[in-house]
Amino acid sequence: MKIDDIAKLANVSKSAVSLALNGKPGVSQETRDKILKIAQDHGYIPRPIIKADQYFHSHSKLLRFVACTNEGIVTEQYESLPFFTELINTIEKQISASGYSLIVSSINIDKLDEEISRLEREQKSAGILLLGTNLRPEQIKLVSSIQPNLVVLDTNFETLDVNFVVMNNVYGAYQAGKYLVELGHQNIGYVESQARMYNFDMRKKGFLQAISDSHLKINDNNFFSISPTVISSQEVFKDKIKNRLNQLPTALFCEADYMAISTIKSLSELGLKVPEDISIIGFDNIFESQVITPELTTIHVKKDKIALLAIEQLIREIDHNDTDKIKIFVDTDLIIRKSCKALDE
Repeated sequence: MKIDDIAKLANVSKSAVSLALNGKPGVSQETRDKILKIAQDHGYIPRPIIKADQYFHSHSKLLRFVACTNEGIVTEQYESLPFFTELINTIEKQISASGYSLIVSSINIDKLDEEISRLEREQKSAGILLLGTNLRPEQIKLVSSIQPNLVVLDTNFETLDVNFVVMNNVYGAYQAGKYLVELGHQNIGYVESQARMYNFDMRKKGFLQAISDSHLKINDNNFFSISPTVISSQEVFKDKIKNRLNQLPTALFCEADYMAISTIKSLSELGLKVPEDISIIGFDNIFESQVITPELTTIHVKKDKIALLAIEQLIREIDHNDTDKIKIFVDTDLIIRKSCKALDE
């Protein structure tokens, strides 16, 4: 008997089973009792359970972090992806220091209305930090109608009367493009995500602007498309590279570090070396970017600053009834490592 099995029998998510077995808030008492009974009946012995009331706080001091999962960008395993792991850990630290407590909830994007309403009904929060990575404007508007104390992270829509805090994607990608040009690269390629979202669209805008401002252009055949969540070599990309080994760009910008690492792995399997044969630059500065060989040149996203500003705004809205909405862009830093080289080297 595994957590997966209990989740199927109880018809709930794995995260709900984990919360129930560990005595944490975030599931109703009815659901908790159901999960514990299934575990007991099937001989599942979890680690010692801490009573839920030890974790319970008045809703006036309870904040909820919500991620909406789908098959594109924010998958059900999103918490294992480095960017989201680092962001959530930073949020937890910041909230703990503020005197509030945090519940992390994952819901199916296709049941957004139903699930947000249920979560707030079962355990009312003082406010929500919403991971907006893969959400459309109408979905964010829906959440704000259920919980008006709302700050959205990792996306931005100027036409919504909602708080947003996001990295400055345009500026970060512009930095990347300018850096490659400064290294002497003119035949530059672009590796984009198969699944599109605000962040990737803004990075594309910034990078193309940098190339244009340098009086250059990316050739149509220098655009490549790969999965943004798979950290392994990708066959379609490899096939496209194979067919033009003598006509490759000298440098590639990848819309995210996961994609950059996949690109490096794919090129390596084809016998191409980074940066000797081709330079690679990523975006996000996840932990893995420092352990890949070669270490990845990338754009650093200030997750700690994003988390701090988001929490400060949410608490200001809760404690002082501040109804003025804000949209904050947090600038990025270029991190130079070993995956790029100047053409004259």
